[in-house]
Amino acid sequence: MPAPYRADHVGSFLRPQELLEARMNAASNPERLHQLEDTHIQRVIAKQKELGYELATDGELRRRNFMSDFTDAVDGFDLGDSTARNWKAGEMKVAQVSSVTGVVNKELRQVRPLTGHEVPFLLSHCQVAAKITLPSATQFPAISFKQGVTGKIYKDHSVLLWAIVDIMKKDLAELSSQGVKYIQIDAPRYSYYMDPKWRDWIKTEMKVDPDAALDEAVRADNACFEAARKPGVTLAIHLCRGNNRSHWYAEGGYDAIAEKLFGTLEVDRFLLEYDDARSGTFEPLRLVPRGKTVVLGLISSKVPHMETMDDLARRVDEASRFVPIENLALSPQCGFASTAEGNLITEERQWAKLKLVADAARRIWN
Repeated sequence: MPAPYRADHVGSFLRPQELLEARMNAASNPERLHQLEDTHIQRVIAKQKELGYELATDGELRRRNFMSDFTDAVDGFDLGDSTARNWKAGEMKVAQVSSVTGVVNKELRQVRPLTGHEVPFLLSHCQVAAKITLPSATQFPAISFKQGVTGKIYKDHSVLLWAIVDIMKKDLAELSSQGVKYIQIDAPRYSYYMDPKWRDWIKTEMKVDPDAALDEAVRADNACFEAARKPGVTLAIHLCRGNNRSHWYAEGGYDAIAEKLFGTLEVDRFLLEYDDARSGTFEPLRLVPRGKTVVLGLISSKVPHMETMDDLARRVDEASRFVPIENLALSPQCGFASTAEGNLITEERQWAKLKLVADAARRIWN
């Protein structure tokens, strides 16, 4: 039986300025970057333990963004090319390009383990369950497939997706045998199937049927989870609506995809965003199978406003009408730094919010 981990978090933490500067100058002084990574990872591991968490990540401090483990370990991405997309975040129109992942311009070839530069150090310094995060394979076809470029190697988005799945399966199988107790897949693409504007984008830009694409996405993630499945290892998926410098790109409740997603994804935990009105109601949670854990992302990693203990307890109580309270847990809705630049919030407020998560979990479940 996987551990409950009542207090959880998505994984990434804000980088201090000296670490950001060292990464910018890594080509000229890689030793300083590595030293600072080690120093600050030990600091954030200790902070998680101090706050009472029964799990710890390295804050993704060795990454440029939550996907860079994959693109740095796999040859075939042109980081100088991108596919442009636009979205409206609240009242603000934000242009985004996929330069964080680049465009696939040749056959993908893995050159090193995806998280091999992270796992040994985390395990050697972690006194609680080590948690590793990886991007979903479904993340890449939507933003790394460029018509006229990628199609010369992989004929369509589907062929590229399964090439990525093959790479991930091998690493996930090894990861679950190395002492990592908690593996989380971050999957922002599922929000495309909840939001009408992005469903239209799938049809017009990717030229595929959204329902068929959703079915394939579930099969792809399940293939990865099957490879990672091992007794004593918790498998989780985080469903995100966008998290870049406190911006978001999708909105809508889980209603449209709840039956398929909750009923067929082979995970132990669903980390779900419920931090604002864009997230919809708790009602779709009635479709979560008995025995699976729902981690309620009730605390915003995007804004400095502090939630209250009473509000968190009230909302957990509301969710328990649809999922038994013993199958609920608590976390921020997303990471604090899905990209290295991080959200528009201070590190002091980040730790205050994480302390609130841990304190609220103790109050609600103890």
